[in-house]
Amino acid sequence: MVACLHWQVGQDENGRPTSQWHFDQEVVEAEAKADGWYALITVLPADEADATQVLVHCKGQGAVERRYSDFKGPPAVTPLFVQSNRRAAALIQVICLALLVFCLIERQVRRALDGDGKMAGLYPDNRRARPTGRVVFYHLGELTVRIGSATDPAVVVINCGVQLHLLVLLSVDIRRTRWPQT
Repeated sequence: MVACLHWQVGQDENGRPTSQWHFDQEVVEAEAKADGWYALITVLPADEADATQVLVHCKGQGAVERRYSDFKGPPAVTPLFVQSNRRAAALIQVICLALLVFCLIERQVRRALDGDGKMAGLYPDNRRARPTGRVVFYHLGELTVRIGSATDPAVVVINCGVQLHLLVLLSVDIRRTRWPQT
């Protein structure tokens, strides 16, 4: 807007300061023609991607940005204070590995779904929705395991059908629980 604003400061016949300003209508109209347009910079050569492909690629960055939200979101652990930069780097690496597992579980569930990638039962109103990692972990976090013995195997206690559906989508065989040998 500064390019279209013209002003002049001066004095009147009594020596008092004056100010006059106006908008250059031609500049305003030229800028109005470009409203809604923005520049996208890419390293792709013009023969590999046209403007539509570049726009679709840039619009897909929302998925990446959502992962930043997962990374910086509320952690499910208590705060941890480390004593050195090396330990801080190790902690960040563990967090990134956990985020990778989080993303892979979400991806596995979505790929295993047929059709539109939506399933019912994730929310109380039973609407069909695309499962997110957060929702998958919410439902699987309610699972309990009844510890067995040498003659009685451990049993996974399933409280609702959506838990069983998620376990099937993740290809988890609940009949084969693994416990470390004690």
